[in-house]
Amino acid sequence: MLRTSASRVLDDNDRDEVLALLDSDPVANVFVSSRVRAVGLNPARLGGQMWGFGPRGGLVSLCYAGANMVPVNAGPEAVHAFADRARKQGRRCSSIVGPADAVSLLWERLEPHWGRARAIRWAQPVMAISHRSPVPPDPLVRRVRPDEFDILLPACVAMFTEEVGVSPNLGDGGALYRTRVAELIRIGRSYARVEDGRVVFKAEVGAVTPHACQIQGVWVAPELRGKGHAVAGMAAVVDAAMSCFAPIVTLYVNDYNHAARSVYRKVGFREVDTFMSVLF
Repeated sequence: MLRTSASRVLDDNDRDEVLALLDSDPVANVFVSSRVRAVGLNPARLGGQMWGFGPRGGLVSLCYAGANMVPVNAGPEAVHAFADRARKQGRRCSSIVGPADAVSLLWERLEPHWGRARAIRWAQPVMAISHRSPVPPDPLVRRVRPDEFDILLPACVAMFTEEVGVSPNLGDGGALYRTRVAELIRIGRSYARVEDGRVVFKAEVGAVTPHACQIQGVWVAPELRGKGHAVAGMAAVVDAAMSCFAPIVTLYVNDYNHAARSVYRKVGFREVDTFMSVLF
């Protein structure tokens, strides 16, 4: 039986083993896998630590502990180990997100020490598609150009505020958020339909691995909702993502957002897992 003491901070010497574990579920692990592939496991580059449960050569579970805390393949013993390390370290993340069973148990362990969360999203269906959408794509959805940053940014801020419940401009005045928006535009992973200098529809491909990519930030201008922009726009983004990034496209959505779930089903997504998020 593995013990709590098996929890340890990983480094680049563990990279191959970490990626093998992440690739065992490329959809659920797409965010963490994309980070490791991009920058490795050095905490300074990773923007946090990667915790491992199990000895070198016998790694069982992971927990990415950065701006988000994300458990990976974490059963009860691993969750207890990660919770113990997180409790001793103190809260440094803005959210805990990942498979619902693991996050629920992790939060049960941490809440007495970290205090109440700002919001909890108990059930977030994970959806995926591995074929072209049967829906005709919107031909006007395209990659956002760098010179359109000022057009896209207000839509991104509106989406974030609507989805998360707080503005991304709090704290540092939005500097980090603006940097992330600009970076996604620069690397060709921001898509939108822009008409007369305003965003009608937008979405980003936020995480990419050779096996899967994750769509985030889906948004339609409020006054234009219900006119089919989301369905056709998502079909266009799915087609582009499959052509440019990975054979599986995934996302996760709040269970109470019935309109969004209906859109994604029409596009061809199917529910494959359930996430949970704890927001601070």
